[in-house]
Amino acid sequence: MAQQLITKRFKSIFYALAASCLTTPALALPSSLGSAGIDALKLQAAPYNLTGRKIAIGQVEIGRPGYFGLDKTASPNLWLSLARVFYRDTPAKSNSEVDGHASMVAGVMVSNDKAIPGVAPKALLYSSAVGSPKTSGQPEECLATQYVAQQNGGDLRAINFSFGEPLDTDTKARAVLDGKALLTQCVDWSARVHDVVYVVAGNQGKGGIPIPTDNFNAVNVAYTTRRDSLFTKVDFPNLSDTPVGVARPLLDREINVGGRRSISILAPGANLNLYDLKGKVTRVSGTSFAAPHVTGSVALLQEFGDRQLKSRQPRWSTDARRHEVMKAVLLNSAEKIQDAGDGLRLGMSRTILAKNNTNWLDSDAYKDPKIPLHYQMGAGQLNVFRAYQQFSPGKWSGTAPTGDNKGVAPIAWDYSSVKASNYQDYVLEQPLQQGSFVSITLAWDRKVELKDSNKNGQYDIGEGFSDRGLNNLDIYLMRAEDNDTSKSIWSSQSDVDSVEHIFHKIPANGRYKIRVQFRQRVNDDTQPYALAWWSIPVKNK
Repeated sequence: MAQQLITKRFKSIFYALAASCLTTPALALPSSLGSAGIDALKLQAAPYNLTGRKIAIGQVEIGRPGYFGLDKTASPNLWLSLARVFYRDTPAKSNSEVDGHASMVAGVMVSNDKAIPGVAPKALLYSSAVGSPKTSGQPEECLATQYVAQQNGGDLRAINFSFGEPLDTDTKARAVLDGKALLTQCVDWSARVHDVVYVVAGNQGKGGIPIPTDNFNAVNVAYTTRRDSLFTKVDFPNLSDTPVGVARPLLDREINVGGRRSISILAPGANLNLYDLKGKVTRVSGTSFAAPHVTGSVALLQEFGDRQLKSRQPRWSTDARRHEVMKAVLLNSAEKIQDAGDGLRLGMSRTILAKNNTNWLDSDAYKDPKIPLHYQMGAGQLNVFRAYQQFSPGKWSGTAPTGDNKGVAPIAWDYSSVKASNYQDYVLEQPLQQGSFVSITLAWDRKVELKDSNKNGQYDIGEGFSDRGLNNLDIYLMRAEDNDTSKSIWSSQSDVDSVEHIFHKIPANGRYKIRVQFRQRVNDDTQPYALAWWSIPVKNK
């Protein structure tokens, strides 16, 4: 955070982010929104013309962006158009809580400047400041979060968190990243109740700001830097890393307990050119600026989805607005390994590298069905044009057990539910190409409930949450004719994660299916989920 406060709590936040929010004088560099980065400029241009128009997104931080007509500092910032600004759950006061960091984060999302545009320049951004750490904490942060989630008549699609809490500020004795912090539970509760995609800057380890990165229902983002002009490598200042050596006992407290992976996806975040409060171009780096790339991308996809709904396109329903669907679509379309030009690696444009220059195929996530996501890169790097390709075929429901229907499209998604001890199959309509890869992502929610002592249906200061736990779902890639999961080609069977992910090579030409299995009931006996898949049919000779 860019605010110079002197409390112990704020010092922890500031120093944790010092390596990930660096600012330097700016020089011309390839845009993170273009083909070197997330490929959003392609979607903004014809024939797609997606700019986030009429889609509401949110922002919660210590401070807030300047608002023209309310704040003097906003006068030169006509490039930043905001819907509303708040202080926690009230309208913002003039010239109060305005912050350069929050303004730059907002710029990544909604800047309408031609030279440095935002990902979704026409989106409606609602931003709330939680205020000085001297007077705020997780209860106030949850209050602000709830208030933003309720804006635009309750139709708000994503909220950006480019801030967090150090672990030593949590009120629990010897706090660990177990998902029990109030703000973490607030995020998971709100994601489910308000149906919002939460996008969280993914700082864990080495004295970071890990709360609420131990969430289950959000999307946590780490950042990449350029290599040969392309954003392809996890940058070294990312705080999330495996603890080793004599410091392990301390660092173990700052990563998720139980082996659960914290990073969902990567986005560009190193040496980005953004406008500061004075309208001066400044170069910045950090997860703070990677996260809003993802939030803005949700707005682009949601504009497309609403367009399809308005024109009554087949295979489109309001399920397209579900936060689980967005999470599955974004992760499943992420880039991992560069395609050789034959399409067998799903047309991916680049190979993403970890800090030690290894790639996805070298990782335990590729080799171990119990581990769905890469420790540093999650499912890979965001490419919003690929996410559009993943999203655009629409919803394809699971196939009937009788096999009466033809099957599902090679690339599609679904939002459905499965009962405990049961499964849902998705038989792919077309045979798959030997040597091609298939990507499959399953996402569902941990169930967190509000302890609503005054029964008003709202979170209020002094209230808490009840963790009902996470039902255990698995996915399998199987031959179409098989019914025994022990014969599956590959699977994702994590016991602790709320995401399952498969990226696997097809061994032979043939018909295949995806199975979603409700393995173990922890709370409700019916579990909603989102599933996205991308496969390559046999090529016609």
